[in-house]
Amino acid sequence: MFAGKKVVVVMPAYNAAATLRKTHDEVMAQGVVDEVVVVDDDSRDQTVEIAKSLVHTTVVTHPRNRGYGGNQKSCYRLALELGADIVIMVHPDYQYTPKLIPAMACMVGNGLYPCVLGSRILGGNALKGGMPLWKYAGNRLLTFVENLLLGAKLSEYHTGYRAFSRELLETLPLEANSDDFVFDNQILAQILWLHNVIGEITCPAKYFAEASSINFRRSVKYGFGCLATGASFRLARMGWINSKLFPGTEVPQSSWRPNDRGQGSA
Repeated sequence: MFAGKKVVVVMPAYNAAATLRKTHDEVMAQGVVDEVVVVDDDSRDQTVEIAKSLVHTTVVTHPRNRGYGGNQKSCYRLALELGADIVIMVHPDYQYTPKLIPAMACMVGNGLYPCVLGSRILGGNALKGGMPLWKYAGNRLLTFVENLLLGAKLSEYHTGYRAFSRELLETLPLEANSDDFVFDNQILAQILWLHNVIGEITCPAKYFAEASSINFRRSVKYGFGCLATGASFRLARMGWINSKLFPGTEVPQSSWRPNDRGQGSA
């Protein structure tokens, strides 16, 4: 619990047997997490068996691989069904440190932001942490273009470390999003479409053999998907198109009423 609010960590898992237990143990060691949800996307290793041995953990398995976005849809749906007030996504590959969970839960639970990102770019240590140069360059270029298209000032859109309020997740048309990696980008665009504020906190970058990462070809596909999402957002905002990702030409107001409409960082 954080301030009387239930905190659920969701882990979209695929072949995460080597790092799942270590990630889970550190998540629970933070002292604010009530439950962990592991959704396995048809792994070929021992991910499911390990997940079922973990305490305070609900395990769901997909009978076929639904993709990273499809996995997240299951994660968030189940977390809400379990009564989560704060939902935090932590990849089970241990690329993102669980030690930021209390800070992220605090930022959401205290009503500062409905969404908080763990940014690898804030602090300037992404390359020192092992992020490949081509990934870093792509991250910076895409983020620059997306900030222009979406009218925001985020340091990055591509981190997989995210915290959400229950109220926010319940307002988003997540089922309209892709089941592929571009889901990550689409959900942030939808949050901004609803005039919500996205906070950021510095997250150390960490790359190693067991950490999952998409290859160059998939990264290129993801990049074009991000640009398409941004373009759709801008055209829908101008009333030139209708988009299932951003329903209605009149931009709906969310129930979130922050004091500051600017993009936050911590």
